[in-house]
Amino acid sequence: MNKKELRAEMKRLNRALAGEERRVASERIFAGIAALPEFAAARCVGLFCALGDEPDTSAALAAWCRQKRIVVPRVEGETMQFYDYVPESLCCGAFGIAEPGPGASVCPPGDIDLIVVPGVAFTPSGVRLGRGKGFYDRYLTQPGVRALRFGVCYPHQLVGELPAEPHDVAMDRVFCGE
Repeated sequence: MNKKELRAEMKRLNRALAGEERRVASERIFAGIAALPEFAAARCVGLFCALGDEPDTSAALAAWCRQKRIVVPRVEGETMQFYDYVPESLCCGAFGIAEPGPGASVCPPGDIDLIVVPGVAFTPSGVRLGRGKGFYDRYLTQPGVRALRFGVCYPHQLVGELPAEPHDVAMDRVFCGE
C-alpha cells in the first residue's frame, strides 16, 4: 500500500474499534509508558490531545499533570510549538484538535525530556507514518530538541514495513498496549 492507502485503511480500522476496546488499549499504552524509568526521570513530558481515532490521552493527561510538567502542542501556521497544559484553557484549534489557548506559556524545545507522538502507523523499529503534514517531523528536528521520542498506536497500527522519507523522524520506542 502507498501512504495514502495506508492512512485510509488505518483510519477505517481505528474508527471500527469499540469504545471499550479503545479505552482498554489506551490505558495499556499509557500505563506502559508511565511504568518506565525514563518516564520517572522525566521532569517535562510532551503529550498530545487525541483525535477520535487516536489512543485516548485524557486519562494520562489528568494523571500525569499531577506529577510532572505536561506540555501539549499547538499548530501555528506551518509550525507546531508546545505549551504548558492547563485543561481549562484548551480550545478547539487546527484540524479540530484541542490546543492551548491564547496566553498559554510556551515551552522551549530543550525543556522536554520525553515526547509522546501519535501516528497513523509504526514499525517495531520506530519508523513512523504520520498524517502527512510533517508537524512532528519539523518539530523534532529543530535545534535544542533532546527529548526521548515514544510513538503510540493501537496494536493493528504496528506493521512490518513502512515507506520512509529522509525527513521522517524515527521513534526511540513504540507502545501499542501489548
